Amino acid sequence: MNDQIKKPIWTKDFIFNFVISFFIFLSMYLLLVTVGGYSKETFGVSDSMAGLASGLFIVGSLVGRFLTGKYINIVGSKKVLVIGGILLVITNGLYLVTASSFALLLIVRILNGIASGVASTATGTIAAFITPAQRRSEGISMYSLSMVLGTAIGPFIGLLLYQHIPMSGLFTICTILIVVAFVMSLFMKVETPVMASVKTEEKKGFKLTDFFSVHALPIAIVVVIVSIAYSSVLSFIQFFAQENHLVDAASFFFVVYAVAVLITRPFTGRIMDQRGENIVTIPAFICLIVGLFLISIASNGVILLIAGAFIGLGFGNLQSIFQALVVKVSPIEAMGLATSTYFIGLDFGLGFGPYVLGNFTHSIGYSGLYLAMSIVALIGLVAFYFLHMIKAKKVSQL
Repeated sequence: MNDQIKKPIWTKDFIFNFVISFFIFLSMYLLLVTVGGYSKETFGVSDSMAGLASGLFIVGSLVGRFLTGKYINIVGSKKVLVIGGILLVITNGLYLVTASSFALLLIVRILNGIASGVASTATGTIAAFITPAQRRSEGISMYSLSMVLGTAIGPFIGLLLYQHIPMSGLFTICTILIVVAFVMSLFMKVETPVMASVKTEEKKGFKLTDFFSVHALPIAIVVVIVSIAYSSVLSFIQFFAQENHLVDAASFFFVVYAVAVLITRPFTGRIMDQRGENIVTIPAFICLIVGLFLISIASNGVILLIAGAFIGLGFGNLQSIFQALVVKVSPIEAMGLATSTYFIGLDFGLGFGPYVLGNFTHSIGYSGLYLAMSIVALIGLVAFYFLHMIKAKKVSQL
């Protein structure tokens, strides 16, 4: 076991997989924060239609993950990554011909989302397989930093570039990033096992379990709850800041969030491998609850930025913890499906949360919304206790 623990995480294939994932999420968020404004300026559409241009990407991503979850263990994750890379190159390139039609832009958005869902599920599965078994939580924590960096840097660079270059320039940059990622995928010498039992099951026709991992579903339910709570930060923090005259501080919110994650993520995975998930999961939940509550009472920039740090410690670490957990509770032949199920829960909460929560902002205000979301995060902790901790305790006593 000691020899296995000493096996390195940062191999050539792990680094390539990390960079590919980073480029996928970077290009995703470069456009996610700019395509709405581009739609309004270029096509003169309403706010709701501009929001649709952004949101359809998430819908496409969910479709991509559904499809990938069933077939990744049949085709193999390396082949799925290459297929996803080809689709990403094509769909990113198609953005360059959407200037004449808003309908075409919507079609490309959903197709690009499907491609991203396929490719990112493949990179997540590869990360779980190529990491030494006894360091898997640590390895997944390291890998998921690629998503954190992409989601933190992407919006900042995207909004900055949008002010200085035409949207066609942004589309070109994203296409170049994806082409580089695709080329890197061709040089990865890794293949996850294709299980004969999975192939046999696949021939039996449609089943819900073809698209969801039964082992990962309890964790995925918790992921949905937590992601809905966090979606309030992604969607409404700027409006909250404007309402409370905290715009300057809000511009650094996600920087503080990212720093908190970058500092703690390497340690949480290692501790989880050595001492189990509860010792890191419960404190992360508490940090998320505290962070959301602090936003609800933030009267100055310092409190808002402290809230950003707590939410980084909370949600930023819960992401990797949950991804590692769905892999941990699943048999090796179901790792790909488990990873897909995790991402479906994440995308569902982040994608549909804002639409649900937006119906309450007028009645309870943004401060009230964040107070409510701290309660939702608490509900997530309770759900985690009943859906995972009790079962895990019973298994450990056998």
